[in-house]
Amino acid sequence: MNLRRSAAALAAATVLGMAAVPAASADTPLPPGLYGTGDPTYDGVWRQSYALLALDTAGVTPADSAVAWLTGQQCADGGFPSYRADTAKACDAKTEDTNATGIAVQALTALGGKDAVVKKATDWLVSVRNKDGGWSYNPGGASDPDSTGVVIGALAAVKQDVKAAQDSLKAFQFGCDAKAADRGASGYPMNGKLSVSAKATADAVRGARGAGFVVTAPTANTAAKAPDCASPDAFKSLDAAGAASAGAAYLTAQLTAGGGHLTAVTPGADKPTPDYGTTADAVVALAADQQLDTAKASYDWLAKNSATWSKSNPAALSQLVLAAHATGNDPKNAAGADLVQQLTNLGPKPAAAASPSASPSDQAEKKDDKSGSAATWWIVGVFFVASIGIGFLISGRKKKQG
Repeated sequence: MNLRRSAAALAAATVLGMAAVPAASADTPLPPGLYGTGDPTYDGVWRQSYALLALDTAGVTPADSAVAWLTGQQCADGGFPSYRADTAKACDAKTEDTNATGIAVQALTALGGKDAVVKKATDWLVSVRNKDGGWSYNPGGASDPDSTGVVIGALAAVKQDVKAAQDSLKAFQFGCDAKAADRGASGYPMNGKLSVSAKATADAVRGARGAGFVVTAPTANTAAKAPDCASPDAFKSLDAAGAASAGAAYLTAQLTAGGGHLTAVTPGADKPTPDYGTTADAVVALAADQQLDTAKASYDWLAKNSATWSKSNPAALSQLVLAAHATGNDPKNAAGADLVQQLTNLGPKPAAAASPSASPSDQAEKKDDKSGSAATWWIVGVFFVASIGIGFLISGRKKKQG
């Protein structure tokens, strides 16, 4: 799911018959300081911010060039686009989005020393807030739980009040009038209706708890609980914490039914396939709601089964590192794999000398990624469509930049 910029554009191309988005080739020069070798057009700021957050959480000081790459993507008004190929040119306001800006704020706040950049970005986020208290992907659209959750994490990181934004998330939650299996879940608005989505639910749970992408592992476990629908207004009376618990109960049921992971129905596939990205999102969301036991079980599944998905993929590796952090696990030993080193190998040498040099096999993997990354993005893109519904892509909330 995640890697949302590339996923949305590629998924739309796959399902709707649009022209394919070109991937970076071996001859395409990439900006210095950027993590990963895939085409950054739709996810450059996203994956860079994710990588910086994950490395900082793991105690690795990113290279100055990596931080400079991210700050250089900011537009004059404070917002961030998914990617600016030519930073000497003024931004087109239509290309700025709340998701890229929100995660950039979280990353730069965690690293410190970029107060002016963070303030401009935060001011921009506040300026494009919708009247209902939430945010859309691009300013001017309808609010959605994904974007609202990302921005809540950004504002919480800079110590701004997020209560109104948390309350706005309840508009996306299924209550007692929904079928029992959907109660507590959140959905995306499509054609005036909500479509149940585990991804939307994970984002809403994290946002309702006022959490960003970095969550400290809880010290105790709390059982998720949905309200008793003996009273038809049970959901309406919930505060943000209660709404988060109801969403966590939905995620717990889905993860349990899937054997520790969430699933996605890929168009053309004979059976559901694991949804690694949304499972990682759910782990962090559950940890934010103190659902430690379920979060740990799902992280264990990810550590054992997600190597193919995360290989040479900076955003995916970052998700796994942050999922390990949220459950109190060691990202340097994820079922024997060192996720931190794998991520470090995909970018510039860290400022701190904490990481050993890449092995020949690691260097070969990095070189091979120039030709293999396109396939990875296509697979993730199809999973994205399955997780939120094709209608989401054709209803006007397009992730692809204008």
